[in-house]
Amino acid sequence: MPEFDKRYNLFGGLTFMKTIFTLIGILLLILLFLLLITIVRTLLLKQKTSVYHGSDDDKRSNDYALKLQKMIKVDTVSIKNQPDPDKFRKLHKVMEKLFPNVFKTCEKHDIDGNLLVRWPGRNSKMQPIVLTSHLDVVAAEGDWTYPPFEGKIVDGKIYGRGSFDVKCGVFSFYQAVEELIKDGYVPECDIYLASSCTEEVGGDGAPKMSKWFEDHKIRPFMLCDEGGCITEDPFVGVKGNFAAVGIFEKGYGDIKIIAKGNGGHSSAPGKNTPIARLAKFEAEIEKKSPFKVEFTPAVDSLLLTMAEYCSNFWIKMILHNLWLFKPLLKIVMPAISPQGAAMLQTTMCFTMQKGSNGYNVIPQEAYVTANMRYIPFQGKDESIQLVKDIAKKYDLEVEELGCSEPSSSLDLNGPQYKMVKDTINKIFPSVEVIPYIVTGGTDSRFYDRSVDACVRFEPINSTKDQLSRMHGIDENIDINTLPLAVDFYKEIIRKQEER
Repeated sequence: MPEFDKRYNLFGGLTFMKTIFTLIGILLLILLFLLLITIVRTLLLKQKTSVYHGSDDDKRSNDYALKLQKMIKVDTVSIKNQPDPDKFRKLHKVMEKLFPNVFKTCEKHDIDGNLLVRWPGRNSKMQPIVLTSHLDVVAAEGDWTYPPFEGKIVDGKIYGRGSFDVKCGVFSFYQAVEELIKDGYVPECDIYLASSCTEEVGGDGAPKMSKWFEDHKIRPFMLCDEGGCITEDPFVGVKGNFAAVGIFEKGYGDIKIIAKGNGGHSSAPGKNTPIARLAKFEAEIEKKSPFKVEFTPAVDSLLLTMAEYCSNFWIKMILHNLWLFKPLLKIVMPAISPQGAAMLQTTMCFTMQKGSNGYNVIPQEAYVTANMRYIPFQGKDESIQLVKDIAKKYDLEVEELGCSEPSSSLDLNGPQYKMVKDTINKIFPSVEVIPYIVTGGTDSRFYDRSVDACVRFEPINSTKDQLSRMHGIDENIDINTLPLAVDFYKEIIRKQEER
């Protein structure tokens, strides 16, 4: 009997192992088959190129640069909680000289230094459109190669604070209207040019202009603002220039995480002092983000488009076969593209920290602040609650300092997106259009309630270096990008005839 049991166990064990190996073999065959499918699909995908060509009209480029130079020369640095409307009215006067036809033909509204101009159209009952970019700029600190408020033109570039962010945008749509008026053109609908003076400090300029539309019971069909631009090499393995159209912007929030204790002398420290608890909390957040990672239709569209332009075969294979590789991308995206990762989830970044005022003093209270950017599928309340749950483990308090929800999203199948995409295809025919999630903040978010749709796209080309200098030293743009930006706004205005 014992020998029978032994043989039974032996054969039973062999059968079990055979089953396991069979299952493993089947699984490997399935994986091999899936891999073969992805390789074949990738090999069949046609390689495309997306290239930006600046204007070859040197006269227009130089003339426009000289006009933009005069706008840059006016120092319009905005300071939080220190409004100075007269500073911006100086720029208004310069613009009145630069664009005489605009200010002779259009209605001007000065809303506490914020500039709103209405160009009357043929059909007053038709919903108008709004072209907007802000007048204010950030401070110009550090050692610049050329003075930041001189607008120096060197080797085909114009340098200065606001050259890229975003006086070039204001110049471009004003110049477009100036030339159309000079040519005798009358738009189909009213065209509004709206420029706030508080965008860089999150002030009340855009909210005041948005309220103006609401008070006058005017609901624009579309608003075009900054947010995306023509950008270089937007994703790892992808080379070229792409028109990134911002379809929504993430919510914004500042929070303060506070640790309290008894304080004391550092010569006899206890465990879990305030700073130590904060450090543990920060380490946990950094090690494993508590926020959901999800792909939206916009991100899917972006990555699938990128696959067609990717030169690296393996990255191309992953991007072109999201149906299989999404779980992998969720894990590796932060390593290969922090900007891409930010489009998949709420983000949290620690920014400031304070403890005691003495080197040898244990603080009775310490804190760290964090900036959060909320994704629509996990908004402010849910995101902050996740932070509070982790903070509770370390006996920490969380204080909200100021928050806003994500904006509503532009419909990728809607008429506004199609109109902008068609315009880009006409003015920049060799540049691919991609949807883009704006991780920063723009004035557009304040118009959510008062317009049908917000399109966040500035028709300016930027290299990686230029983009990195946007709020930094030696901000600049190529002057040959200006004529095409003007032509873009002209076309957007003319396209209202097709509605």
